[in-house]
Amino acid sequence: MTITIWPGEPEPLGATFDGSGTNFSVFSEIADHIELCFFDDDGNETRVTLPEVTAFAHHGYVPGVKPGQRYGYRVHGPWDTSEGHRCNPHKLLLDPYGKAVEGQIEWDSVLYAHDQSKPDAIDTRDSAPNQARSVVVNPFFEWANDRPPKVPLGESIIYEAHVKGLTMTHPGVPEELRGTYAGLAHPAIIDYLVELGVTAIELLPIHQFVPEHFTVEKGLTNYWGYSSIGFLAPHNAYSHAGDRGEQVNEFKSMVRALHDAGLEVILDVVYNHTAEGNHLGASLSMKGFDNPAYYRLSKEDKRFYVDYTGTGNTMNMQHPNVLKLIMDSLRYWVTEMHVDGFRFDLASTLAREDHAVDRLSAFFDLIHQDPIINRVKLIAEPWDIGDGGYQVGNFPALWSEWNGQYRDTVRDYWSGAPGSLADFASRFTGSSDLYEWSGRRPSASINFITAHDGFTTADLVSYDNKHNDANGEQNRDGDSHNRSWNSGTEGPTDDPAIIATRKVRQRSLLTTLFLSQGVPMLLGGDEFGRSQGGNNNAYCQDNAISWFDWETVDEELLAFTKRLIRFRKDRPMFRRHHWLQGEATHGSELNDVGWFNPAGEAMTTQDWNSGFARSMSVFLNGEGLVATGPRGERIVDDSFLVLFNAHWDAVDFTVPEGLGGSMWQVQIDTSTTKTRDLLVAENDVWEVDGWTVTVLQRLDNDKVINPPGHNQ
Repeated sequence: MTITIWPGEPEPLGATFDGSGTNFSVFSEIADHIELCFFDDDGNETRVTLPEVTAFAHHGYVPGVKPGQRYGYRVHGPWDTSEGHRCNPHKLLLDPYGKAVEGQIEWDSVLYAHDQSKPDAIDTRDSAPNQARSVVVNPFFEWANDRPPKVPLGESIIYEAHVKGLTMTHPGVPEELRGTYAGLAHPAIIDYLVELGVTAIELLPIHQFVPEHFTVEKGLTNYWGYSSIGFLAPHNAYSHAGDRGEQVNEFKSMVRALHDAGLEVILDVVYNHTAEGNHLGASLSMKGFDNPAYYRLSKEDKRFYVDYTGTGNTMNMQHPNVLKLIMDSLRYWVTEMHVDGFRFDLASTLAREDHAVDRLSAFFDLIHQDPIINRVKLIAEPWDIGDGGYQVGNFPALWSEWNGQYRDTVRDYWSGAPGSLADFASRFTGSSDLYEWSGRRPSASINFITAHDGFTTADLVSYDNKHNDANGEQNRDGDSHNRSWNSGTEGPTDDPAIIATRKVRQRSLLTTLFLSQGVPMLLGGDEFGRSQGGNNNAYCQDNAISWFDWETVDEELLAFTKRLIRFRKDRPMFRRHHWLQGEATHGSELNDVGWFNPAGEAMTTQDWNSGFARSMSVFLNGEGLVATGPRGERIVDDSFLVLFNAHWDAVDFTVPEGLGGSMWQVQIDTSTTKTRDLLVAENDVWEVDGWTVTVLQRLDNDKVINPPGHNQ
C-alpha cells in the first residue's frame, strides 16, 4: 500500500474527513516524530510519518482516506521514566481525539510499554495484535428537525440508567437490539420513560472505555464504564450496527429519538483519569504520546503518578492541551452529538490546581466563558479521594451538584438512625445552607437517595450489610457504611410483616425524594423495586445482578411512583425556583413555610435538636409561592401539610390551626392503609402509621363538600 501524504492542518486535532480525504493531527510536545499507521481488513499495517509539526501538533493530510479506515499511531521520542517520558514506538496508540474505536483490548503483557520485570526498562514487543484501532468517521448525519427539549433544570426529573442494563432483558425490545443504543431508542423503552414521567435520562459512561486487566483476569469486566480511553468516541460495545464508525450514527439516532419524545440526554463523563493506570499500567494512548503533559506526576519522582481518583492516575488539568482536549470533547458531544448536559465524575479532581480544589480554577473559567458548554446542564459529583476533595456546596454558579448530604441525611432519617430533624428539614427544603450563599437556586441540589454506586432503594430497606462476594474481592470492596436498615431480617424473606414494612419504607423514601425542593434523580429500576441482591458495588457485574429484571416488576410500586411524579409536575409548590424564607411573602398573612411537632405546635429549639425525635410536619404555603411563568405571570399553588413519621409505631398528629383553611384532604399516604381523598379538619387528630409520609392539601372553605364524617 502506497500512501501519499500532504502537510495538512494542525486543527482540528483528530482525524477529520472532508469528503476527499482525511486530515490527521495529534498533540505531543516531546515526540521526535510520529508515525501514522493504517490497517487493512486482514490486519496488515502500513506506516507513514506525519510530515509537519505546528505548535506541537503533528499533522498530515492523506487524500482518498475515507470513513471506516482503521488507524493508530506510533510515537518516536524519549524513554526516560525518571523524567516521566514513556514514548515507545513498539506500542500502537489510540488517537486521543479519535471519534470511534474498532475492537476491544485483548489484555496481555505486550500492551505495557515497560518490561514487566524491570519497570524502568522499555518493552520492545509490538502491541498491535492486542490493541484496538481508531477509526475515521463520517461526520455527516441527517438530524432532520431535531431540537433540544431545553427542560428548565428546576423542572427536570432525572433518571440514571445504563444503556445495557436498562434494555438487556426488556421483552419489548428485539433481542438483537438489547444492550445497545438502538435498544434504548426503541419505542418500548422510550414509551416506558415517557409514561413514567421523567424528563431526562442520565447515562452511565458511554465514552469508549477499557475493562481493567485485573478485572478481566477474574473473569469479570468493567460494567459501569468509569475507565475511559476515548473522550470523543461512543463506546463500541453498545452498538448494534457495527464498530467501524457505525456506533456514532447509532448514538445520534438514539439522541434524536429521545428528543422526539421530549427526553433530554445527560452523559456521565469521566475526565479525571483514564484506563492507563499508574507507572505499572498499560500504554494505550495518552501515556505514550506525552505522559508528563497528560498526567499529573509526582514532583518528588516523576516515575510515579499523583492519584486523586483511586484509579492510579489523574489527568493534568494544569496543562493547556489537556484542558483543550476536555473542552473540545464537551463541545463535540453538544454540537455534533446533540446531548443536553453532563454529570462530571469526581469533579473536584478537575478543579484542582497545584493541590487544593479551587473554585477559580482554569477549568471553571473555561466552562463559564464557553458559549456552547455554559448553556447545557452541568452537574458535578463534588468530591474525589484526595485531601479536601469533599466539596458539596462549593461549586460555582452555573453548576448543580449531586447532593451527598441529602442522600446521607434522608437515608439516616428513614433507617431510624439518631439524628437532627433540622438536618432533614434543610435537605427537604433544598439545602439553602449549601447553595444559597453562592447565588444559586434550589435547582443546584441534585437530590438522590440511591445511585449506581451503592444499594438500590429496595436493597436499602432489605440489607444491613453489603453482599459483594460475586465481585471476587472477599466482600472487601464497596462502602461498609450504607445507612440502611433491613426492616427485620437480612435479605429475602417470606415474613408478611417485614415485606409490608419494606414496601412502606420504599414508598416513603420515594415520596421524600419527589417532594423535596431541588431536582430529583431516580436510580433506574427503583420505581419498581429492582434489587441487586445486596451488592453495593456492582461495577464489574455485566449480568443479572445489574440488569433490570422486567419480569419481577412491582406493579403497585411502579403505579405509585408514576403518580408521585405526576403530583410533582402538577404542583409548583414542590419545585420552587426560589428559596423558602420562613416569613410571609406576596401579601400572604402566613409564612411560606412552617414546621410543627406532632402536637400541632410550632417546633421549638428543643424539638429541632432532639436526637430521638422522628416525627414532624411541614406547612407549605401556596399563596407565598414566589414564581412567575415565561411571560411574567404569577404562579400560585394550593397549600400543603406534609406529615413525616420515621418511628416504627404509629404517631398521632394534630392538624395545626390557623393555617388558612378549616379542612384538609389526603393526597398521598405511603402506608396505603388509608383511602386517598379522606378529609380531616384543623385540630383533628390524624394517625400516621410507622415509616409513613402523609400529604394533606388545604381546601378553601368554598371547596369543602360534605364535611360530616370527614375523618372516618
